This record gives sequence, structure tokens and C-alpha cells, in this order.
Amino acid sequence: MGRFTFPPAFYVIFVVMLMLITFHQTSGLETFLGNRNIQPGDAGEDVLEAQQRLSQFGYLRGRITGIYDKRTVRAVKDFQKDNNLKITGILDQETKEELGIYGTSGPKPSSRGGGGGASWRDDTNLIARTIYAEARGEPYIGQVAVGAVVLNRTRHPGFPKTITGVIYQPWAFTAVHDGQINLPPNKTAYRAAQDAMSGWDPSGGAVYYYNPRTASSGWIFSRPIIKRIGRHVFAR
Repeated sequence: MGRFTFPPAFYVIFVVMLMLITFHQTSGLETFLGNRNIQPGDAGEDVLEAQQRLSQFGYLRGRITGIYDKRTVRAVKDFQKDNNLKITGILDQETKEELGIYGTSGPKPSSRGGGGGASWRDDTNLIARTIYAEARGEPYIGQVAVGAVVLNRTRHPGFPKTITGVIYQPWAFTAVHDGQINLPPNKTAYRAAQDAMSGWDPSGGAVYYYNPRTASSGWIFSRPIIKRIGRHVFAR
């Protein structure tokens, strides 16, 4: 009896199946690393991370399950609306980057001042704490302006070059000395910090701000005024 051989079509099918398996494995790796668009019904580590960020920013309440359910869709839509993104309920790349989630490409560089090795998320959190401590009773645009002042100082020759250095510079912010910098910020302060980090500067390039009713330094009144927002005066 002759030796059995597979027909040529078998080898073609085998190669195609091998290619499909390889593609599926590669796709799975990218999914784990956060490069996919996350949609309702999806589950996994990237969904879990997204829920954690949404919860941190005050958009998602309740259990973090790792399942992209209706509750998560609503939270994503609210986040997209507040950050001037297309409201789809889908976590696309742009929405994930606003949340501070990055895939294999890593975080986008910030054009708003150096972080001195700190992550974009850490810088945003520190600015949010400063905004909450210094301006939580101000209108939203005024809160963004306070965050912008911090960032403007990192690019000014008269101040430290990092966000941490600016905020903790001796006698720079009252909130550092009275301990309010350690208060947990609310989601409005987080949004204001994100807007400032993304480049919105309602202060008009100011490096100082003060409340004229409570300011105790006569020197601050000599600074050229740019604009007034709420109870704060912004100056250069």
C-alpha cells in the first residue's frame, strides 16, 4: 500500500489557520495593552482601569467590575460631555487619553510645562488639589484659570520649572501652608485641572492671582492686572 499524502488544499488551509491564530494572539495583546476602542459589553483589564479612572474623577459610582455595562456607558458619556469630546459612550483613544489611559504608544507629551519626571496623571492630581484648596468657591472658568497660573509659572524664568516645584515653592500658595492642599479634590476640580493641562488658559497668561479683599501683601497690588474672574484678580 502506498504512503498516504495530504492533498495540496490541506496545506493551504493549514497555513491560513496558522495566520489567523497568530493574528488573534497579536490582537489579544493589543487589547490587553489598551489599544482597542472599548464598547458596551466588553470586559477585561482595560475596562477595569477605565472604571477606576472614572470612579476617581467622580463619574462612576458603585462596584468596579471590569465589565463595560450601562452604568459605565453613562459615566463615559458624562465625562465626554464635560471634556468637549464626541459623546458616543465608547472609550476611543481620545477619550482614554483624557482619562490618562495609554496603550503601547505611551502618554502624549504635555506642552504646558515640565513635570520633572512626574506622570501626567500625578501632575493633574496635584493641580486639582491646588484648585480645590484655592478656588473651590469660584466659577468653573476661574478654577481653570488658577490651574493655568500654575502651568504658566513653570515656563516663567522667575519660578521653578516643575509643577511640584511651583506649588510647593515657599509662601507661594496659602493652601500649602494651611494644609488644605491635602484635601481630596472633587470632580469639578479634576475637570478644571484637565482643562488647564490640555491648554485652556482663561487667565490670559497670568502668573499671579489674588483676592483683593483678603490679600495682605502690598506688593501684589503693583502687578499689572490682566483680568478679573469671580473674586480673583489675575496679573502678570
